[in-house]
Amino acid sequence: MKHSLPLTDYKFSIGKIMKTIKIISIACIFIILTGCDDLLNNSSLNENPPHLITSQSLYTTLDGFQLGINGLYSKARDEHRSPVRTSMFMLGTDNKVPNWTSGGGFVQIGSQWGALNHPSDSYITTVFEWLYEVINAANTIINHAENKSDIDWSGGGFTPEENKNRIIGEAKAIRAWAYRHLTFGWGDVPLSLKESTGGTIRTDWERTPVAEVRQQMLLDLQFAEQHVPVRPEMAGQLTKGAIQHYLAELHLVLNEPDKALELADRAINTPEYELITERFGVKSDQPGVPFADMFYDGNTNYEEGNTESLWVFQYAYETTGGGNAPRRRGNHMGRFMDWVVDGIKPLQITYERGGRGKGYSAPTKWFMDSYEEQDHRFSNYILRTFFILKDAEGNAPQPADNLPPGFAYGDTLFLDWSEDLTALTNRRTNWPYSRKIEGTFPNNVTHNNDYDDRIYLRLADTYLLKAEAQYLLGDLGGAAETINIIRRRSNASEITASDVDLDFILDERSRELFLEEHRRWTLLRTGKWLERTRKYNNFGGENITERDLLFPIPQSVIDANLTKEMPQNPGF
Repeated sequence: MKHSLPLTDYKFSIGKIMKTIKIISIACIFIILTGCDDLLNNSSLNENPPHLITSQSLYTTLDGFQLGINGLYSKARDEHRSPVRTSMFMLGTDNKVPNWTSGGGFVQIGSQWGALNHPSDSYITTVFEWLYEVINAANTIINHAENKSDIDWSGGGFTPEENKNRIIGEAKAIRAWAYRHLTFGWGDVPLSLKESTGGTIRTDWERTPVAEVRQQMLLDLQFAEQHVPVRPEMAGQLTKGAIQHYLAELHLVLNEPDKALELADRAINTPEYELITERFGVKSDQPGVPFADMFYDGNTNYEEGNTESLWVFQYAYETTGGGNAPRRRGNHMGRFMDWVVDGIKPLQITYERGGRGKGYSAPTKWFMDSYEEQDHRFSNYILRTFFILKDAEGNAPQPADNLPPGFAYGDTLFLDWSEDLTALTNRRTNWPYSRKIEGTFPNNVTHNNDYDDRIYLRLADTYLLKAEAQYLLGDLGGAAETINIIRRRSNASEITASDVDLDFILDERSRELFLEEHRRWTLLRTGKWLERTRKYNNFGGENITERDLLFPIPQSVIDANLTKEMPQNPGF
């Protein structure tokens, strides 16, 4: 399998460049040791054995900075390696609820809120710390690149200045991306722009106002837009289109829809980026729809023909740099293998069925009912709503399905969302789920994890940001046409200007971007999280209050700030 971030113009293959970041004590919760001594795994092209390396010796050449950037991307990809992170950003909303709360983690908070959402929760603390690890890793790269004068920036077919600015641009973009999570999740947070090391421990951090943090995000993204390439030169690299997308979203947050529209159009009108409207790739000779093709392993990356992808997270099994596996499948994919029909568990776990799920989270009934029947996004290629019973040949090399009384091979078993998920009706094994995250090993279909590359951001999301900007500017006809571009691709009926309001745009984002957008952030950004979660989420939505608009600052962070008081968010 391929490297998680193959280098087209560099010799090195990396394992984990940035060490497993550890907090050295409660007194330095923000002091992350990225940039200190670490082990570097050289590629087979280099006969020297692994050796100790420091940030001072690493960040002297373009190759060294490239290794650091790859390590930074690996740290960002940790979002999908932990079900807690994806749950915090998506679960407990109008379209995604817990189903199997015995799994622990954020699914329990998302079903009960109240006392479970508290400053000492280990899951909330872990995510907060991880984001500052990302920020400090980015700061280490930026500070060395901007302040050291003896760096050899030559290589890769670009000028030294181009190489330097591209490295800084990628690091600044990821720093802004981390602060995006922090400001949506916690509000005012400490703004750190300097590398923190064991010699620069601070105990006097202050919570920087959100507006000030977002102005820094704006500066970072504006610099990145100038210097990050349109097309990814390496699999997994941020693209200029991704930067423009995040800038468009940020301008919406800043109540500047005119600027948001301009930035969205820059990405949309870039010839290299196009919506996928025709069948392509690894399953193009099999029944399917263009929308589903984008999510198959082997189709997600730009170089694999996916012109809609703006940022793709890379994973690889037993490959240097592949890292720990993501667990999105296990978190969301339903426990179909435990479904009992007339006393029989009929369904085998197979490669075609995407492996074994644990069903900790699930779509809401409202989400399932929001589609038109003919919408390709509602088809069984993308939303699992039924199974076909198969014999041994159909399931090979796995056994035949077990036939319930009165059923034959070739018959259909339909999943059921007629009764909503609630505190009394969860733990459903026959509940539908999105197939965007299916993926397993052909020789180990019960494996917990998956290693497929995953689309993190795609152009359809940018179209929907554009429609939102048009709506806010009063151009309802333009917003309707932008949304219709998305709907035509999926065979949904067209809308008119009279259909457009903020709720319809949020509905359409849900239909298009389920399990992709950070739904909680979208609803918070638009002021709709409380309203829509209470309205459509019957397993947790009834328990949320205004206090839950923000997560609590971790108590360990407050306690570590020994020389200056750090205030807690209201209600905690």
